[in-house]
Amino acid sequence: MSLISIIIVLIIVGFLLWVVNTYIPMARSIRTILNVVVVIIVVLWLLSAFGVLHGVGNIKLS
Repeated sequence: MSLISIIIVLIIVGFLLWVVNTYIPMARSIRTILNVVVVIIVVLWLLSAFGVLHGVGNIKLS
């Protein structure tokens, strides 16, 4: 995945999160949970895109 496509995805996700936070009325706690979940998903996606999480699925706990 190229750096340009990663930047474009980050801009789109940020814009969509801003739209949801600005124009959809919801309780503050739900908005906070939504923001945290989106940030965690984006961070995990970025780590996977840069290859940091590539081998994590192969770890076996025994």
